[in-house]
Amino acid sequence: MGFSQHDEIDEAYSTVKATFASHKTKSLEWRVLQLQKVWWMLEDNKDRIVEALYQDLHKHKLEALSIDVSGIQTACLYTLKHLKSWTSDDKPNRFNALNFFGGTRVRKEPKGTALILSAWNYPFMELFEPMICAIAAGCSMVLKPSEVAVASQNLIQEIVPKYLDQDAIRVVTAGPSEMGHILQKRWDHIFFTGSTTVGRLIYEKAASHLTSVTLELGGQGPAIVSAHADVDLAAKRIAAAKFLNAGQVCLTVNHIFVDPAVKEPFISSLVKYFDQYLKGSDGSPDHYSHIINDRNFNRLDTLLQQTSGTVIYGGQRDPKTRRFLPTIVDNVTMSDSLMSEELFGPILPILDATLDESIQHIVKNNHPLALYPFTTSAAEKDKVLRSTASGGVTINDVIVHMITEDAPFGGTGHSGMGAYHGQYGFREFTHFRTVVDVPKWLDMVLKPKYPPYTEESAQAMSKIFRPVDTVWFDRDGRRVRSRFQWIWSTGDGFFEAKGYFTRRTRISALGN
Repeated sequence: MGFSQHDEIDEAYSTVKATFASHKTKSLEWRVLQLQKVWWMLEDNKDRIVEALYQDLHKHKLEALSIDVSGIQTACLYTLKHLKSWTSDDKPNRFNALNFFGGTRVRKEPKGTALILSAWNYPFMELFEPMICAIAAGCSMVLKPSEVAVASQNLIQEIVPKYLDQDAIRVVTAGPSEMGHILQKRWDHIFFTGSTTVGRLIYEKAASHLTSVTLELGGQGPAIVSAHADVDLAAKRIAAAKFLNAGQVCLTVNHIFVDPAVKEPFISSLVKYFDQYLKGSDGSPDHYSHIINDRNFNRLDTLLQQTSGTVIYGGQRDPKTRRFLPTIVDNVTMSDSLMSEELFGPILPILDATLDESIQHIVKNNHPLALYPFTTSAAEKDKVLRSTASGGVTINDVIVHMITEDAPFGGTGHSGMGAYHGQYGFREFTHFRTVVDVPKWLDMVLKPKYPPYTEESAQAMSKIFRPVDTVWFDRDGRRVRSRFQWIWSTGDGFFEAKGYFTRRTRISALGN
């Protein structure tokens, strides 16, 4: 299949825009039906999804089903279970008088028409999970699967129209030229998964329309193996994570800082587990993924050829099949070619560093999408968390924080902005609209707000906005009285005659 033509993109855009304007997607019934259809779309086509992923990445059925089918279905069911509560109005603190009498509420309204752009390494999960969030929020949308995973792209283009509402959810395909045309349009939200380089371009285009974005990017996620680590467990779990999809995972371990005191047994265990995972095969196990295309294979090949480190395990690769086996490189430094970019492949650099040295290196560089400290010391765990920044952290394992239920997944800084999964994804596509219905009688209390302004009205309004004149701390932050004593010793405020307001103001102060 060729890419969508400009007129096809225009038609898809105008259709979903018009559908959103008709308010069709705001209906809870519409959202529920579409989510149910998503589940069956995956169920009915799971064998074809597995085959497409095998064609694109030589991905084994275990990886394909668990992540790109079952994982999405679970997210779909979780959303259906909680959709009503997510979409219900919030009612802010009723101890505040204006909130109480004005009936303040926060409506959850869809942002509008969304553009969802997925990456190639998990072409179904990275497209359909944000789509589930957008449907839950009540948005219309255009989906653009990755053109790099061709078989997956073609299958998505075929099955989505058969199951989902084509007035509100469209699929377009695009290369660089078509993407330029897509990004010229005014979207209400853009959700992008991919590299930091492309993410920056998406952000620039979105900024021209003041469009909000979610950027799920990457980064050189490090593991730290401290002197207090369970070395064998660390090796087992890191090797398994690097084996997954041949290292083509934004969350995988990019490189490892290993304390010299445990380096030798750690590497020995790392080799042991890679051997186990490869099952002593002839170097071409059928359960191991291949590199997605020639460009990425050649990129990895060049980085490995240029390294000043020592290849101590693996390194076997075949450009014809793009098979690139797990490769351990020892004696790597921060200036090495392997540390010049996110590897996104099966190469695993080892750097000598104590815990403190590891933290120093991490702090000097861009915030990674994930950080993986391996240690049995509670003090070391706390030190890593206090001293670093990253999108997420899994301690003594890899990637697990991404699959925890109802917790946000996303990056920070160069590794992205925004987060999704569960209610957090719903929020990305949602505008929180505050509504207050002010009764006429409240003017008896708010009379000082009306001109002409006088000294008396100024003092009265000041009391409304700051009913408390004394506090429990001095200018240097020292406590001068207990909070309990402060609450009951404050002078009469503007609302003193209105007993309800006074009580509410004082109770509110207690909760601050």
